[in-house]
Amino acid sequence: MTETALRRVAGGLVLLALACSPSDRASKPAGDARGKPAVGGAALTGAGATFPNPIYTKWFDAYHKETGVRINYQSIGSGGGIRQFIEGTVDFGASDAPMTDEQVAAVKGNVRHIPTVLGAVVATYNLPAVKTPLRFDGRTLADIFLGRITRWRDRRLAALNPGVNLPNQDIIVTHRSDGSGTTFIFTDYLSKVSPEWKGQVGKATSVQWPIGLGGKGNEGVTQQVKQTEGAIGYVELIYAISNGLPYAWIRNGEGDFIEPSLKSVSAAAAGAHLPPSTDFRVSIADAPGRDSYPISSFTWLLVRKDNPDSVKARLLHNFLIWMLGPEAQRMAADLHYAPLPLPVIELVQQKISG
Repeated sequence: MTETALRRVAGGLVLLALACSPSDRASKPAGDARGKPAVGGAALTGAGATFPNPIYTKWFDAYHKETGVRINYQSIGSGGGIRQFIEGTVDFGASDAPMTDEQVAAVKGNVRHIPTVLGAVVATYNLPAVKTPLRFDGRTLADIFLGRITRWRDRRLAALNPGVNLPNQDIIVTHRSDGSGTTFIFTDYLSKVSPEWKGQVGKATSVQWPIGLGGKGNEGVTQQVKQTEGAIGYVELIYAISNGLPYAWIRNGEGDFIEPSLKSVSAAAAGAHLPPSTDFRVSIADAPGRDSYPISSFTWLLVRKDNPDSVKARLLHNFLIWMLGPEAQRMAADLHYAPLPLPVIELVQQKISG
């Protein structure tokens, strides 16, 4: 695909997801099979990723007001969400990292990965004297988190940020202390762009960090950075925005520095071509395309293909149909998540209705 075509596709993804409803079912109120609101008191429980917690909180509140179904969600990190899903203590899990083959085997294959939105993981920092967004490339960012670059006035950072008066102070690295899909997205990206990172640390929801302070959840890392001058960390975009923290532009594979945004995440998603047989366990980190933000990802709900509790299965199915509709996807855009591309919505609908 040419760069011009890719930009055209990426720019159209959001409009399609917001304006189009692939089926009448996606726009009907959730409830029973006839579209009637659910009986008051019906409830579902879920746990997992902090990355999408802001949009999930908004969705679950809106859905409860519309249908009477209460969805109780614990934002405990992707690792905890996967663990509770495997143990069967929740009706659904949530993760920014797809389950591994071993984890899928632990539930005998009884899981569907349901994409919900797309988001950006950003490198956020606390440098009050720096007024313009910093710029990083992948290898330099990896070397910061490997402990190889330890001062903000390092020559490599200065070369990437000409004209910026970087402070002559230590870099305080902050990372997640819990099992985290945000960590998976970040380390997946670093593993793709830095052979040293891939060989020494790798990608996972939990890794052996060479250096740094730990914070629990996106919330914990955000507060660590906010309270520590000279700190750098990685969080989902909305956490940096809502806390007034700056975030870096990242050089993508085409050599362009890209601002994390709804548009640039949608551009990354445009490079994902999913076959009808997909299980949606795909990575769009370091995606091709001139406008693609390189630390982008889907986030997933984990649901059972075969649920012995028919009532819970119906409640969850109806929520998923509602979630795929234009109203819910529009809410995602309001919180700086990229709505699902229309082809992905259609594929998900086929999977859950088949």
